[in-house]
Amino acid sequence: MALYLKVKKLDLSTGKQQLIALFNEEEANNFGIQAGDKISLTWRSNKTINVEVNLTEKYLKPGFIGLYEDIWKKYSVDMNEIMEVHLLSRPDSILAIKKKLFGKKLNYQEIYSIMKDITDNRLTNVGITYFVAASFLYPYTNEELYFMAKAIAETGEILKFGSGMVVDKHSVGGLAGNRTTMIAVPIIASLGLKIPKTSSRAITSPAGTADTMEVLSPVSFSAEEMREIVKKTNGCLIWGGGFNLAPADDKILKVTYPLSLEPYDKMIVSIMAKKIAASVTHLVIDMPIGPTTKIPDQKTAFEIKEKFEYIAKKYGIKIKVIITASSDPVGKGIGPALEARDVLRVLQQKANRPLDLEDKGLMMAGELLELAGRARKGWGKKIATDQLVSGAAWKKMAEIIKAQGGKADIDSETVTLGAIKFYVDSDRGGKITMINNKKVNDICRILGAPADKLGGIYLNKEIGNSVAKGERLFTMYARNDARMALAKEAIKKINVFEY
Repeated sequence: MALYLKVKKLDLSTGKQQLIALFNEEEANNFGIQAGDKISLTWRSNKTINVEVNLTEKYLKPGFIGLYEDIWKKYSVDMNEIMEVHLLSRPDSILAIKKKLFGKKLNYQEIYSIMKDITDNRLTNVGITYFVAASFLYPYTNEELYFMAKAIAETGEILKFGSGMVVDKHSVGGLAGNRTTMIAVPIIASLGLKIPKTSSRAITSPAGTADTMEVLSPVSFSAEEMREIVKKTNGCLIWGGGFNLAPADDKILKVTYPLSLEPYDKMIVSIMAKKIAASVTHLVIDMPIGPTTKIPDQKTAFEIKEKFEYIAKKYGIKIKVIITASSDPVGKGIGPALEARDVLRVLQQKANRPLDLEDKGLMMAGELLELAGRARKGWGKKIATDQLVSGAAWKKMAEIIKAQGGKADIDSETVTLGAIKFYVDSDRGGKITMINNKKVNDICRILGAPADKLGGIYLNKEIGNSVAKGERLFTMYARNDARMALAKEAIKKINVFEY
């Protein structure tokens, strides 16, 4: 079916080889035309050219087609001239997504076309959503996962940090608290290893490493700024979406975030693409498992582990995936500000520091030191402990905070928390047998985390503790009364503790 539109000359040039025509978005939707579609334009004397579609909401009224200088100057098109429009084909990325939705395997060129169109904003959120949904219907093969990680990395910037090892530690998430990366990074950096840590925002939890570090310093930097921070301190703790590092991944994350969805295959690719882009040579993966975490059991964990190892081997990355049984949160604070306070208490060796967070952070740092050949097998944790107890780890963290624009002299007890506080006490006596990660996350989100960094929960009890009637179980923090009122209503139906 032909579509007839009037020409509007645009005083702009695309500067691209591919000729592009601009459509009003509403009109394009009415005729089933999408960004990236290839169309033919025919006008007086049957002159015909093929162009690619771009969409706009406000720069063009329905009934018009916008032609850039690249077209109207070269082909002598008049203002208000009538164009006959025919759809020729869909973008390669759309065809590739349709192919996957029918359960067929994708090659590298097809996967690259998807990632490239996401990066260049040629694939709409609807198209990205279908792409993510496809992995639920038909899991990707190991080879497809490798192709995806490669394509995501190569459609963005590849960072180089000179010669030598570049090490990293990453958690797959899903466990409340567990801010071990912020313990491990300064320990590793204080020993002279380069550890340029980039993290995503929280997806399925009330805080990610980037959200928590942002309480202490800015986390959005350009690639060049990141390199300067690492040059000064050996490490950094920044948001990976602040520059062109695996940009397709962050756009996919924005689609998955509202539904708290992160398919395992997508999680694996997201992590590995950013490690590839950051030129990581040695990587430790923390994979918590448990009935209320992101990964529920050993079987699933081993399947994911095998996929991590496959992609790492393709790129020559030395990797160790550590599967840890996790029945409760790590640390006491849940939510960006509360987790930042926990981290500082550990690094500053305060008496009230959460010992489970300290122990796991030391274990992860030790594993990375052994993987990198900086410690004999079984000795990594001791070396990491010496760095923490001596104050070297906190000194390094203070350097990183300062290099990222924060206050290096910050004390754990001066971290600002939500102004509104509410104590939740036990209505009976007993012994705590379980803390539900998912329910902790739910309440923290109601309190505003992670968007509101001041909201969250402080756990006054942990698994194995005995509790008497009227004794405090946890403390809720919120920025305002409205948030707290919602959380108070929620805890009438949500049981965080089982005892």
